[in-house]
Amino acid sequence: ENITYTRVWIPDPEEVWKPAEIIKDYKEGDPILHLKLEDESTLEYAIGPKDNQLPFLRNPDILVGENDLTALSYLHEPAVLHNLKVRFLESNHIYTYCGIVLVAINPYEQLQIYGEEVINAYSGQNMGDMNPHIFAVAEEAYKQMARDEKNQSIIVSGESGAGKTVSAKYAMRYFATVGGSANDTNVEEKVLASSPIMEAIGNAKTTRNDNSSRFGKYIQIGFDRRFHIIGANMRTYLLEKSRVVFQAEDERNYHIFYQLCASACLPEFKDLALTSAEDFTYTSFGENIFIEGVNDAEDLEKTREALSLLGVKEIHQMSIFKIIASILHLGNVEIVSERDGESCHINVSTHIHISYTYAVQVEYQCDGFLEKNRDTVYEEQINILKASKVRLEKTRYCYYNNNKNKLYIISSLLSSTEPDLHLIGSFRNSLHLLMETLNATTPHYVRCIKPNDSKEAFVFDSRRAVQQLRACGVLETIRISAAGYPSRWTYLDFYSRYRVLMTKKDMTVGDKKQVCRNLLESLIKDPDKFQFGKTKIFFRAGQVAYLEKLRADKFRFACIKIQKTVRGWLQRRRYLKIRKSAITLQRYGRGYLARKHAEYLRLTKAALICQKQYRMVRVRRAYLTIRQAVITIQAFTRGMFTRRLYQEFLLHHKAIIIQRTVRGWLDRKKFLRARNAAIVIQCAYRRVLAKRQLKQLKIEARSVKRIKELNIGMENKIVQLQRKMDDQSKEYKNQNEQLSVTNTALGTEVNKLQKELETLRSRQGDNTQLTSMQEELEKLRAALQESHAQRKRLEEEYSSEKLGLEQVRVWELEKENSMLKTEKEEMNQKIRRSTSSGGEFHTPVHLPRLQAELDEERLRYQNLLKEFSRLEQRYDNLQEEAKINMYNVLLCLIMALIFSIGSESPFPSIAMSDVSETDGVIQQIDDMGPENAAMDLSVFMKLQKRVRDLEQERKRLQTNLEKMEELSQHKVSVLKILYEISFTTVMELWHVFVRLLETQLQSQSRKHQDELEALHTQIEVLKEDLEKKQETLNHFSTLPPEALVEFSVQQEITRLTNENLDLKEVMEKLEKNERKLKKQLRIYIKKVQELEAAQSSRARPELTRQVTVQRKDKDFEGMLEYIKEDEALLIRTLVTDMKPHVVSATVPCLPAYILFMCIRHADYINDDQKVHSMLTSTINAVKKVLKKNNDDFEMTSFWLANTSRLLHCLKQYSGDEAFMTQNTSKQNEHCLKNFDLAEYRQVLSDLSIQIYQQLIKIAESILQPMIVSAMLESGSLTGVKPMGYRNRSSSMDCETGGPGGYTLEALIRQLGQFNTIMGEHGLDPEIGQQVIRQLFYSINAVTLNNLLLRKDVCSWSTGMQLRYNISQMEEWLRGRNLHQSGVMATIEPLIQAAQLLQVKKKTSQDAEAICTLCSALTTQQIVKILNLYTPLNEFEERVTVSFIRDIQNRLQDRIENKQLLVDTKHTFPVLFPYTPSALSLETIHMPASLNLDFLVRV
Repeated sequence: ENITYTRVWIPDPEEVWKPAEIIKDYKEGDPILHLKLEDESTLEYAIGPKDNQLPFLRNPDILVGENDLTALSYLHEPAVLHNLKVRFLESNHIYTYCGIVLVAINPYEQLQIYGEEVINAYSGQNMGDMNPHIFAVAEEAYKQMARDEKNQSIIVSGESGAGKTVSAKYAMRYFATVGGSANDTNVEEKVLASSPIMEAIGNAKTTRNDNSSRFGKYIQIGFDRRFHIIGANMRTYLLEKSRVVFQAEDERNYHIFYQLCASACLPEFKDLALTSAEDFTYTSFGENIFIEGVNDAEDLEKTREALSLLGVKEIHQMSIFKIIASILHLGNVEIVSERDGESCHINVSTHIHISYTYAVQVEYQCDGFLEKNRDTVYEEQINILKASKVRLEKTRYCYYNNNKNKLYIISSLLSSTEPDLHLIGSFRNSLHLLMETLNATTPHYVRCIKPNDSKEAFVFDSRRAVQQLRACGVLETIRISAAGYPSRWTYLDFYSRYRVLMTKKDMTVGDKKQVCRNLLESLIKDPDKFQFGKTKIFFRAGQVAYLEKLRADKFRFACIKIQKTVRGWLQRRRYLKIRKSAITLQRYGRGYLARKHAEYLRLTKAALICQKQYRMVRVRRAYLTIRQAVITIQAFTRGMFTRRLYQEFLLHHKAIIIQRTVRGWLDRKKFLRARNAAIVIQCAYRRVLAKRQLKQLKIEARSVKRIKELNIGMENKIVQLQRKMDDQSKEYKNQNEQLSVTNTALGTEVNKLQKELETLRSRQGDNTQLTSMQEELEKLRAALQESHAQRKRLEEEYSSEKLGLEQVRVWELEKENSMLKTEKEEMNQKIRRSTSSGGEFHTPVHLPRLQAELDEERLRYQNLLKEFSRLEQRYDNLQEEAKINMYNVLLCLIMALIFSIGSESPFPSIAMSDVSETDGVIQQIDDMGPENAAMDLSVFMKLQKRVRDLEQERKRLQTNLEKMEELSQHKVSVLKILYEISFTTVMELWHVFVRLLETQLQSQSRKHQDELEALHTQIEVLKEDLEKKQETLNHFSTLPPEALVEFSVQQEITRLTNENLDLKEVMEKLEKNERKLKKQLRIYIKKVQELEAAQSSRARPELTRQVTVQRKDKDFEGMLEYIKEDEALLIRTLVTDMKPHVVSATVPCLPAYILFMCIRHADYINDDQKVHSMLTSTINAVKKVLKKNNDDFEMTSFWLANTSRLLHCLKQYSGDEAFMTQNTSKQNEHCLKNFDLAEYRQVLSDLSIQIYQQLIKIAESILQPMIVSAMLESGSLTGVKPMGYRNRSSSMDCETGGPGGYTLEALIRQLGQFNTIMGEHGLDPEIGQQVIRQLFYSINAVTLNNLLLRKDVCSWSTGMQLRYNISQMEEWLRGRNLHQSGVMATIEPLIQAAQLLQVKKKTSQDAEAICTLCSALTTQQIVKILNLYTPLNEFEERVTVSFIRDIQNRLQDRIENKQLLVDTKHTFPVLFPYTPSALSLETIHMPASLNLDFLVRV
């Protein structure tokens, strides 16, 4: 096979590997390989056993820049290095997959790829769907933990300065964000707070890294069953203690020393007597105390904040700082030795060589290793520390060993080691424990690479990089992958890429999978080189490159054929023209020449005949001689080859017979040995199982029967106790009396027990069993006291929490109120200035700015509402948590009582020492939390020890059971009575405590609500004033300057008219009061009559009306009357139990109309309590319904429509002239007469905003899994799919049509469903348009963010498909008359991104066009898309680095947001325009299906 033009890698001393191309065919055995380098120079590359081996082959261009190194066809060192270099330098991608390993290259530059938007983009995604990232590894670990319920580990490795600490920090940030605590306990913030503390104490500046971790650490993060963070802990390994007393040149000590020195001027540090770090010996060895770009004083503030967040009190912090400062002062003390010291030599090797199956040889200097890491503390030093007045340091040294008479160091951060344990052995044991811990988890690997030693941003030193790749195991991972099937293609991608190699006959087969199978079987003869999977084809290393070569040859042959055909056609045309001319000339010339030549031919004919005969004879003789010689040579040669072949076949046949016999004998021997071993193992294992089962059956025979006998009556006892608890909860007023009676009975019982104790003592003598009864009684009393203390502590915690929430919320509202007042004053001043000057604010230029300020104010207010909703939810969570904590404490008390039943129960008696120990463990569990305690080994060991002790005690008492049967029975009866009395008393006390706590919480909640309503009222007044001023300003803007004088006169006339109207209103009010008094009198008379009639009717009063001349049945005034007792039934029917489909065939928003007609009647009879109760109950019921259906779009849309309609009704019928302009005369007659419900309008407005926000949240959660698949992955356009680029394989099997198989039609259908539901529920069209606008913004944000994080979709074909999808969505908007609502403006960035993928990207004119076109995209987004852009095929050129730099230079002066990703959580401020109803209240009909017969039409 000809290998000309094959591209290869050859070694290079500077770049490690450099590319070349073979320019001359090479055959096996040739000593020279002729190459051409990139600079067009030629090179004769020597090949041979003493020279170089054959060079590595280069991958096709389509595979360059792959996200996963294992996807490369040729897997070797130069391919890996080149791929990393291209991704790092050209695309600025610092992350690359290498199988299960994530390779992270330190960019030495802050990149905007770690924000919360990036975390949200990677959350929930498969590992292969997005570009490589540390967040993808963290998400994969988080997902596998949730799916497999198995512990996971992320192992971050690399040399100093490679970025290990930062990578671990970002992984922790990801877990803290996606696994935040469920009840707002800020556990995730505490987890992140450990980073600045550990960096301050354990990190230092070295020559290679400004923030080098001088210790190994193992961070463990715990999650609960709902996968929320519940806590974390950290283990440290091999801290560099010698750095405290010495640092090399240009290095620093640990950061905490310099932070304290930089903050020495603070008042609280005055007693530490600190100065500059240059003044201390321990901080000045390196001769450079500063780090460029680091502020040590600010870092200390972060450290102190982290300590406070983790619960370290201020006094303990100061103690820590005093210890650290004392170390600095101690370093300045000079100690002079007065006696000679002996020298000590350690007889060990000066170097330790460590090498593995993938690591290079590493040398460690071990001179002074033992001395540097020795933990020995001498007795004199310990005595000094014990005498210290610092409380923190005194409590750290508390363990005394009586056997060895030595004091050991006990530390809460470091594990203790006995002094006689070998130091190397301790290190080995700690690392062994770490490896055992990691082996019990599913590992995920991150390998950090340092690209250069000068810390320059995006500079790649190939020699340094390849050293680390060889040492960290990446190349070994590549070799392992190369041994399998590293290249994987889906059938569709393979068909699209290599269909050019198929024949027309192959294309006729309908099944594309079968077409791919047929093609591969014909192209690759070795079946082991590929395998067919369910959805993908798997190739061994080099096969994709071979297919690419065949494809390139096919294209080259096609090009040559095209060129040949075109050139032949051109030459034929030229030939035909010449031929035509030549024929004409020849026709005349040939006649002359033919006649002249005829004579010549006749003369030469005779000579030719003679020559022919002579030559024939001579040539035939020579031919016959040669033929005979050839036949002879062939005969001898063929015989030789045949005999040789026969001998080879004969030897091969004999070898096969020998191999067959030997292999059969070996296999039979192996089988017999394995079978015998299996039989032995089975016998032993079955014997162990039989013994274990026999032992278990014996234990169950002794214990289960006894437990069943004792539990026969316990169930009835528990039922009686539960019933008694329910009865006593209803008799709250008699609890104190019952408690005293119980105490009296308890005292009596104690006296009886004491008498019986004396009697039994006289009978039994030294019997110690009765003593336990008194101890158990004391234990019960201690438990009651503990419950009182627990209640007091809970009251204090919740009161402080509630007070803090109230103060924060009131402070925010007051701040908002003052801000609104300030803005009101500023607006008034602007209006006055505009009125006086008549020019500045009349220009339309300022109107958009004022509108933007108004939108910003509205958004700020709605965000406050969202925060208020979150605080309400947190308040509810705290209440539920309080109940759970009470239940846990009560459960502990009950279990303690059950444990103390006696020796006849399956549980033993508990001595006072055991009770105190168990109580201590329980208290420790309560302090740490159940989840944290489950992770703490010490607590687990204590509980395990306690269980073993209890089991031993049970066995001991069971052996003495037969000897003390009579006494035990008496004791059981007494303890049962004591248990019943104590349990009842405890339940009574806890029930009283719960009621008191609930009463306090409710009173505080009502007080808090009243304050909020008052502040909301002030805000509403200010908002209305602001709106009026805005209307006046808008009016000014429409007037020309010459009309201002006329307008001023009209204003004066209006003022005088208003004064006259005010006087008339006074008269009307007096008349209204007179009419109202008359109405009330008639109502009172009617109520008296109704009460008299109700006495003679059924128990439930039925509303009847007196027939008068003024009020007939047909004169329905649009009011509904109900009695107070039916209010709960009304709310339950219209709100709590209401389903949207029940009123689907009636008037839209029917519940809102019915509720308002009931409110109208309460206003009509002037019953303020009824109005307040109705509105409050309605609002609370709606909130409960929404909380219950927090994921139901239909229910949320239904109540958004009804709530907004009820708000419109309160405005339309308020009597305010501003809301009555569109009313009919009949509707004006239905206005409210007695009450101003402006406050409730504000509450309903806030509730509508909250429902709108919940509706958006539900809709976005439904659309979220559909957006990426529908917009980027599903293609309805044929012939535009990217060729050759594949996603990385993930741990999930996503079939087509599964969760990731959504199409654009499905997305549009879902949007249409949302729009239809909102329309059917009668939601205002303006609100529906705002919902669609917000959803389109979400589609734009998710799609664009995904596009910015995925290389596989950044191609021309994706841009084409994206343009088509956007046009389909625009067509859907036009079909529903939504295209003029500003919706398309929200997806303008996505439109420009699609255009950017399609435009030409080569010349400076193209760069200018891109800068003009992409106005809605930021510079970072444009550059990111250009870096990710993947050519459609090999005929399309990649975007050059110079072109991207040109774009950056042109856009460097643009003022814009520097954020890369779009904020997916951004919400536009919602505006509820006033939309009065055209329906008249008297025309509304209530369907009988609602069962509202108790409502009376008035």
